[in-house]
Amino acid sequence: MNSTHTPEIVDVIGVGAGFTGLYLSHRLTTAGWTFAGFEAGPSVGGTWFWNTYPGARCDVESIYYSYSFDETLQQEWTWSQRFAPQAEILSYIEHVADRFDLRKHFTFNTRVVSSTWNAADRLWEVQLDNGEIRRSRYLISGAGGLSTPKDFDVPGLSNFAGLQVSTSRWNISLDDLAGKRVAVIGTGSSGVQAIPLIAEVAEHLTVFQRTPNYVMPARNAVLPPERVGAVKGEYAAIREECRHSPGGIPDRPVTDNAFDVSDEERRRRYEEAYERSGFQGVGAEFADLMIDAEANSTASEFIHDKIREIVEDPATAELLVPKYHPLGAKRSVFGTDYYETYNRPNVSLVSLRDDRIETMTENAIVTSKGTYEVDAIVLAIGFDAFTGPLYGLNLTGASGRKLQDAWSDGIRSFLGIMATDFPNFFMVGGPLSPALVSNVVVTIEQAVDWIADLIEHGREQGATVIEATAEAEQEWVDITEATVAPTLFATTESWYRGSNIEGKPNTFMGYVGGVGKYRRMCTEIAKRGYPGVEIDGEAESRTVGPIHMEIS
Repeated sequence: MNSTHTPEIVDVIGVGAGFTGLYLSHRLTTAGWTFAGFEAGPSVGGTWFWNTYPGARCDVESIYYSYSFDETLQQEWTWSQRFAPQAEILSYIEHVADRFDLRKHFTFNTRVVSSTWNAADRLWEVQLDNGEIRRSRYLISGAGGLSTPKDFDVPGLSNFAGLQVSTSRWNISLDDLAGKRVAVIGTGSSGVQAIPLIAEVAEHLTVFQRTPNYVMPARNAVLPPERVGAVKGEYAAIREECRHSPGGIPDRPVTDNAFDVSDEERRRRYEEAYERSGFQGVGAEFADLMIDAEANSTASEFIHDKIREIVEDPATAELLVPKYHPLGAKRSVFGTDYYETYNRPNVSLVSLRDDRIETMTENAIVTSKGTYEVDAIVLAIGFDAFTGPLYGLNLTGASGRKLQDAWSDGIRSFLGIMATDFPNFFMVGGPLSPALVSNVVVTIEQAVDWIADLIEHGREQGATVIEATAEAEQEWVDITEATVAPTLFATTESWYRGSNIEGKPNTFMGYVGGVGKYRRMCTEIAKRGYPGVEIDGEAESRTVGPIHMEIS
């Protein structure tokens, strides 16, 4: 990198101004670190700034999907719904930014385009899209795992002359689709949330489905004041339970297995769980549903029956029944009136497994079996999850290799936080962390605190370089693989494994042992002086061997 002058060195450069970036800036500046944050968008919000498609809302209950680091903040903010919509979540993030005066730490409308480790000076040189170069001792990515849209791999899309919009970069009004023949391609979370609302305004909606998902009823509702008051009165205990639970939400422990009860009792419990919904719904009703395929089939078939009950046309119902993966092996999707929408006379469904898209014309989608004239196309095709945002930083490590080259044969990290050969670089909610299958705000706070404690420890030691050892990284890869191997996650191709991106290495990208167990391991590592982390002080360098640990 070339520059006409030597830029100022800050302690930390942070990427992103979403949930991670805001807490990172608060935590570090409070501790006396100098911090410079860069955000591609024009304001704070991160994922919740960009995802404004119709129906966008969180699938974790609002009262848990929020910060816990400040008691006054918890008490002064009141969520209106069980599952907050995008606009309310963005308002909350803006409130946090203003309340703690965090905007001043960020430069907006600015993207990091490359980052190179300067071994001689022991710092990161970060190039911005305006050509400026910034230098820092530490570089921390707070780019959300679902922030880089997947490339549009729809054949012939450039031929289409009508309205095109993506759920990941929504830039129109729902009214712009009113009276139009609309196609929605994709039925993941964003598609499931948007489809019912688009159907209400479109002349006709054709949904192009690649893989049917298990769509649970969201059961969204206004939060009663008495519920809000009860939670606020117990927030400290609730937050502590979340931190030590499997998924970062209050646990509902179950110890019995699906076949420990009668068919009638099992059905009764599934009915109750279906009404309750959420991540403690049907898929969490018995202890063995994610490790025993036969047990899982009892829950899967229960949902299949629900779909057949709701969808009036038997042929459409069968297309919507998810037969290609067990319940829970892909991220559960929550919708409002999703299956009911297919009973509308202006809605039709095309299975891309049976009727693939061959090309597009200026006003139609051409499949192997027919032509569908449309005025607008909505692409709900997902994200290049977890690795996409990191590869976008164009990181060059100590050996001169890019991160994507280091991970070409499989994604590797230490705790989902550090990567060997990339000194002083940290990821919050990175690959092989619990972020994939947890309430991510809990994971974010824990990771930020652990990183802050580690670099504070390094500062006390006079350290200039902190890096995970290759042995520790390999051991963490082995732990994550051994943890997921007995589960049904391991049986299914999904974006959890990068299967939605051509050429992406097939690695399950999360730790599924639970956020509580993960937290205990991280705490123990810190207590033991960070085994597995090489800390290079002013006078000496030391390497403490791999973590050699599993905690029950």
